[in-house]
Amino acid sequence: MEQRTIVCGVQQVGVGVFDVVEAYNWYIKAFGCDILVTDDQGVAERMLPYTGNKPRPRRAVLAFNMQGGGGFEVWQPLDNHITPPSAPAALGDYGISVCKIKAKDIEGAYAHLGILEGATILTGLTVSPYGPRHFYMEDPWGNVFELVEDDYIFKNLKHCSTGGTHGAVIGVSDMDASVTFYRKLIGYDKVIFDRTGTFEDFKGLPGGDGRFRRVLIAPSGTAEGPFADMYGTACIELLQALDRTPAKVFEGRWWGDPGFIQICFDVINMEGMRSRAAELGHEFVCDGGTDFKMGDADGHFTYVEDPDGTLIELVETFRVPVYKKFGLYLNLRNRRSGKKLPRLVIQALSLLRVKAIQ
Repeated sequence: MEQRTIVCGVQQVGVGVFDVVEAYNWYIKAFGCDILVTDDQGVAERMLPYTGNKPRPRRAVLAFNMQGGGGFEVWQPLDNHITPPSAPAALGDYGISVCKIKAKDIEGAYAHLGILEGATILTGLTVSPYGPRHFYMEDPWGNVFELVEDDYIFKNLKHCSTGGTHGAVIGVSDMDASVTFYRKLIGYDKVIFDRTGTFEDFKGLPGGDGRFRRVLIAPSGTAEGPFADMYGTACIELLQALDRTPAKVFEGRWWGDPGFIQICFDVINMEGMRSRAAELGHEFVCDGGTDFKMGDADGHFTYVEDPDGTLIELVETFRVPVYKKFGLYLNLRNRRSGKKLPRLVIQALSLLRVKAIQ
């Protein structure tokens, strides 16, 4: 039987930072992402087209919130060539300008982030044009997050008002071409919202006074894959600026520099994804190979560019640590049918919870 190709969900959104310890410990306080799957120091040798054709030393942390949603990859370059953005990423700029975060208790999240040192609330708590209540805030390094009301909970954590990542806002130059790309490659085939104009809920964000075509897309099918129950729902919001020429978020900078560097999807059957990408005319631009290890986790990562050059990461996960002290791991190499892991097995990742890193 031919192997099916499955996109299981948003695995993580990556953010480049100056200091991974400072940033990740702040994200634990802000968003409860305290399940530390990987903390790895090494060299990024397989991203040369995006790192000045030189291997780039880095420290990378991959972490999740057990309440549900995708994770964070917090990535610090360890070289002396870190270039911050010359200006904040404006809505509609080509690349990721906003990371979406799930919030089971949106009022609690608004109150919590309103008093958290380093957090800046950018907008009020309002009803979004596409349905749920939401608000926008900024972290201490100028990255913008949208907290979106979402009642899906994988494991109820009474101490935490938010879940994990819910998707991203991505700037595009040709909306119809981008909608087709994400539908055919990632399977985000459901258009939830499609409107053109100015938007009150954007007021207060960089570039938020502009005129946009705004499209929210998501998958219509039932989620599959080992960690589908933990990821829950996700979406991508595409923005086309109609009254200005956008900049590229990473123009003149390297992958891993400060800002949102990627959105990553958990997949099954990487070769099937390779074929999909090639048929779209967007062949893989980087391929980590099946022998790649990131700390205690193993997998096959690849990258593809969307029509405007935004990096989309695809990861087929082979092994995840559960309790490293006793050598306990989830081996997923032979679990390729799309079947979900039992919830209790996934909840064992709670053994990886940390209060802070050093």
